[in-house]
Amino acid sequence: MKFEPVAPNVYAHVGDIEGRTYENEALNANIGLVVTPAGAVLIDSGATFQSARQIAEAVKKVTPQPIKWVINTGGQDHRWLGNGYFKAQGADIMAHANAEADMKARGPEHLKANAPVLKEKMDGTEIVLPTRWLKDANTKLELGGTVIEVVHRKGGHTPGDSLVWLPQSGVVFTGDVVYVDRILGLHPVSKTKTWVESFEALEALNPKVVVPGHGSVTTLAQAQKDTGNLLKALRVHMGKAVEAGTDMSTAIKTFDAAPYQHLKHVEVWLPQIANLTYLEMEQE
Repeated sequence: MKFEPVAPNVYAHVGDIEGRTYENEALNANIGLVVTPAGAVLIDSGATFQSARQIAEAVKKVTPQPIKWVINTGGQDHRWLGNGYFKAQGADIMAHANAEADMKARGPEHLKANAPVLKEKMDGTEIVLPTRWLKDANTKLELGGTVIEVVHRKGGHTPGDSLVWLPQSGVVFTGDVVYVDRILGLHPVSKTKTWVESFEALEALNPKVVVPGHGSVTTLAQAQKDTGNLLKALRVHMGKAVEAGTDMSTAIKTFDAAPYQHLKHVEVWLPQIANLTYLEMEQE
């Protein structure tokens, strides 16, 4: 774990872009840190109690300020299953209310799936929900004199996906709304329709710096190239296919994947993403 500066008093740990492994302890996602005069704000708590402790140790190398606030950007394991560690330290833990049902439903699944991979590194990890649920589409917080806005448009990758926007520095932590360097992931709980709406909310912010959920710290233009354009292209293509009565297999094979060949895992995951998008468009 190592936090690197992306703006004054704003830091990011860029996680592994591979899958969850024993070595990376399921920290295959980016973690954010905002330092204020009254305490530190942690953006996502990691996937386990033990990795949360490593996050806390990495924070100490950047600032002596205690972690007073934690914001979970969504319902994926590495966004919130480290909550137990920080709650025990007295942190106020926040997430959007639309994450609650997903966390409760899939939390046990995450624990079960990670156990054979992480083994003893899962020890101490329990389902600990946020202590504060945010209800609005835009929630303005002032934490230690720093303005932080949590922007939510009914999620995307997971129902609770939210952006954490720092208007004073022009930095946005996107959680799983943005993937760069590797192809985005879709699950049965994912919805490309609201994901596009979340991405459009990001575009409206016009950030100087984008800290994606996965991949290198980047620009809005790169986020559009690697995530926004792909989501929109999938929806257009699969929408037309469903309307024309084209079968799923043909629709997947005829999708133009050329603009996305630079993304890691594209050959394996793009057909799966296209499949789920087709099914979603059928339901719409």
